[in-house]
Amino acid sequence: MVRMRVSRDRHRVVKGLCIVALLLFTRGGRAEGTPRAEHPRPDMMREQWLSLNGVWDFAETDDDTDETFLGDISYPDEIIVPFCRESSLSGLGRLGFVRNVWYRRSFALPDNWAGKRVLVHIGACDWKTRVWINGVFLGEHRGGNAPFSFELTKHLGTAENTIVIHAFDDLRSGMQAGGKQSSREESHGCFYTRTTGIWQTVWLEAVGSSFIRQYIVTPDVANSRVMIQVDVDGSRQGLMIFAEAVVEGKVAAKAATRADGQSNILTLNLGKKQRLWSPEEPFLYDLDLRLLEGKTELDRLRGYFGLRSVSIQGAAILINGRATFQRLVLDQGFYPEGIWTAPSDEALKRDILLSQAMGFNGARLHQKVFEPRFLYWADRLGYLVWGEFPNWGMDYARKEACLTFVDEWTEIVNRDRNHPSIIGWCPFNETPHTASPLQKTVYHITRSLDPTRPVLETSGWVHSLADPQLLDAHDYNQNPTSFRTVYGTDSDLQVPERYGVSMARRDRPFFISEFGGIGWNLQDGWGYGSSPKTEEEFYTRYEGLTNVLLDNRGMFGFCYTQLTDVEQEQNGLYRYDRTPKFDAKRIQRITSRRARYEEDPPLNTTPSDVEWCVLVGAAVDGDRAQTWRYQMETQPKEGWETVDYDDSSWQESKGGFGDKGGWESRTGTTWKGKDIWLRGQFEHDGSSFDRAVFVTHYDNATEIYVNGELIWEGEGWNDAYAPFEITDTLKRALKRGTNTIAVHCHQDTGGQFIDLAVLVTK
Repeated sequence: MVRMRVSRDRHRVVKGLCIVALLLFTRGGRAEGTPRAEHPRPDMMREQWLSLNGVWDFAETDDDTDETFLGDISYPDEIIVPFCRESSLSGLGRLGFVRNVWYRRSFALPDNWAGKRVLVHIGACDWKTRVWINGVFLGEHRGGNAPFSFELTKHLGTAENTIVIHAFDDLRSGMQAGGKQSSREESHGCFYTRTTGIWQTVWLEAVGSSFIRQYIVTPDVANSRVMIQVDVDGSRQGLMIFAEAVVEGKVAAKAATRADGQSNILTLNLGKKQRLWSPEEPFLYDLDLRLLEGKTELDRLRGYFGLRSVSIQGAAILINGRATFQRLVLDQGFYPEGIWTAPSDEALKRDILLSQAMGFNGARLHQKVFEPRFLYWADRLGYLVWGEFPNWGMDYARKEACLTFVDEWTEIVNRDRNHPSIIGWCPFNETPHTASPLQKTVYHITRSLDPTRPVLETSGWVHSLADPQLLDAHDYNQNPTSFRTVYGTDSDLQVPERYGVSMARRDRPFFISEFGGIGWNLQDGWGYGSSPKTEEEFYTRYEGLTNVLLDNRGMFGFCYTQLTDVEQEQNGLYRYDRTPKFDAKRIQRITSRRARYEEDPPLNTTPSDVEWCVLVGAAVDGDRAQTWRYQMETQPKEGWETVDYDDSSWQESKGGFGDKGGWESRTGTTWKGKDIWLRGQFEHDGSSFDRAVFVTHYDNATEIYVNGELIWEGEGWNDAYAPFEITDTLKRALKRGTNTIAVHCHQDTGGQFIDLAVLVTK
């Protein structure tokens, strides 16, 4: 009781200070002392806006039917918006689960808003949100990442108004896409502190009787122009839209059109003096949009745009027609004080600058929809990003969950598509086979919404498209030598598509979208693989892994895991508080070394016409899948890999073997231990072959024998089937007739798995 009283007294002091600050609001909506007081949408700025960030009344309950907080009841707590209840910046720091959170505050409109329509905007609120103004229900929104708004005009009072916001959030329901939010009480593995309720700015905006709802900019570099689609709320006869592109205060291009319909198209011809947006020179045009009825200005909106193109040629992704190697870093967008919400606008900008200081020119915005202010700074600083979505946590078998996903992803693409820094979309990450139907649907929707950017169906794991635009893989192998055996060549080796081997499609752009994750100086945390013993050993491993990808002509980029530590996952290049772990200049020299892709990009490619013969089949080979004898845990007697070894007491099954999330459909036998030994037989007719390949998903260290001779061994692990050249070693070991294959796989940590195929050319 004493702690509660102290807490409430502290909140009263904070609230009093914030009320004083709120009285200082200027016409532009800012106030000294207001948290995150900057305009939340630099791409859609109006002069008349009012931030509602600051102290709100707050209540929480697990009773889904309790709506007493809609009345005059006293709320037990206060919270600082836009920070979630779990964060310290909210003033609460509550980490336990709760299903319902309620917010309430009062406001008065500025006098000069008289006669205007008034909207309330919520940048993001997790998960199902309902809003009331002066006791009148305005509407509901589902999804924790996309912005939404409601009109207040008809229900506003002449003096003080009261807004109530309720959010229902049940992360464990399977209905929600939660990303890296922990479904346990505590953080664990690669799951971290949750975000419940409001986590982005809430603001009011005054607009005219008709106003610009949104605009879409489509760059046309070849013709030195941009097409602008302007959507108008309240369209009618007699309205006109005027658009101007402005450079250093001077009009560079202008256009006008009638606003008779809801969607209206203008073209801004930028002429021969056009200036392109690129990572090296991120030039932005200012954009001024006005909606007029006669000489009366109903609405004016200021934004910006960049003129640049993203295209695919052969196996290369080109930016403005040039092969730019994408040196990306994984950024999860968590902050110690704010969780999903950056403590300040400067913190957003600083994260980009910290990344660039280590030689990266972009990021995967991983399992989170980053706020528009981050994308604004990416636009300003020339930082390439992939727009992603926090798909983890949802149950793909639930149709209602899938429909919500589609709705919210559509909202996100529409919100962010004008940002030149976004050079691709990736709506999923590390999905199981059960997600494939939804993946395909979302891929095609995304291509329809925005045909100007490539779409990666999913990052890592299961790719289900027959004709993808590009492909990727995740590989946390910590050994540069064995890493090079997989990715150190850009040969024309292509295996059948049924293995889902991304590197097999040499006619498509490909990159390693997660690698590294090297842990260092772990403090009750983890990183991938064994942690280097010295700082010098870290640099050696980082350089070795990175050089493999820089040396591969067929690799359009990479993404290193990760920019900062996040709670217990301590494999960042910076600590969670953004202090450096390493010499940034040394990392920068390694990261920014010129890539072979930049010198000789794979612009001209042709699909392989190689025909393969299956000697040993994997699970995906169907009727040709190998039947194995296997033994788990108990070390077999010496000579277990030889032809004459007696394995009659071993069990028998088809592969694969393991216990790894996302690989259930490829698992024939569950294996949860540390070691497994496999033995099998296959036939060979003695015919000659030019090439032989071993295709495997292994986790972890594996050794393969044919007729007692070692033909391949690999350290570390991979996250999908990958091909390995074994032509020379197999030719030495193979004989006509019956052959014996023997496999040993050892697992150290994480999910285990082994499945393999041996193929030779016909």
